[in-house]
Amino acid sequence: MTAKARKASSHPPRVGIGGWTYEPWRDNFYPKGLAQTKELQYASRQLTAIEVNGTYYSTFKPPTFRKWADETPDGFVFSLKANRFATNRKLLGTAKESIARFVDSGIAELGDKLGPIVWQFMPTKAFEPEDFEAFLALLPKKEGSRALQHVMDVRHPSFLLDEYRALAAQYGVSTVFTDADKFPSFEEPEGPVAYARLMMADAKLAAGYAPKALDAWAERTQGWAARRPTYVFFINGAKEKAPAAAGALLKRLGWAPAKEAQ
Repeated sequence: MTAKARKASSHPPRVGIGGWTYEPWRDNFYPKGLAQTKELQYASRQLTAIEVNGTYYSTFKPPTFRKWADETPDGFVFSLKANRFATNRKLLGTAKESIARFVDSGIAELGDKLGPIVWQFMPTKAFEPEDFEAFLALLPKKEGSRALQHVMDVRHPSFLLDEYRALAAQYGVSTVFTDADKFPSFEEPEGPVAYARLMMADAKLAAGYAPKALDAWAERTQGWAARRPTYVFFINGAKEKAPAAAGALLKRLGWAPAKEAQ
């Protein structure tokens, strides 16, 4: 990062995309002819974080997490979306086994590259204080020697209450911030980490967002990162533009890929 960016940020912000396997990124973000087996290796050297969506749908084993860690450079971070069986249920307080199955699946193999765990809820899942507290009480604080940071991706407007905020603060969890019109969001990221999912990319713009908008996001990101660890992911919207948007934001934050990675 530049000296100016380092001074503004005591927590270097992580910026990235959702996943790394997406056909429109080939011969676009990825160099022409790059083997698909090399895509994670390449993406992790152009960005500083990736949010893994596959863990929401499937259960992975320790060797897979170990392989991801081995293929990515020092300082890179994965955030993992927790398996949907833990969150897509009528009574969240019954999720103990599903939570344990996900946390015990080998995520600790990522070591220092393990970032936040995102618990994503259906847009129809309303806030029920007692049941949601029962769910939060089930979330482990550690896996082995690794401290875990949990992030709630709540998508029903009933969560936008001081009662929910107080509960999240009590259990030390964070809440996703998004710019998407279709999902509710507090005006700023909530919790011990700032976790933003930006979803309004425009396919007509080279980087998905206009230069002035990216300037504004860079300023906001630096403000968040001055106080706490910060993660910004470009997700959905015009997904083909996500790598360009992430790269443009990283450039504004003073970060650039190592020359050998370009």
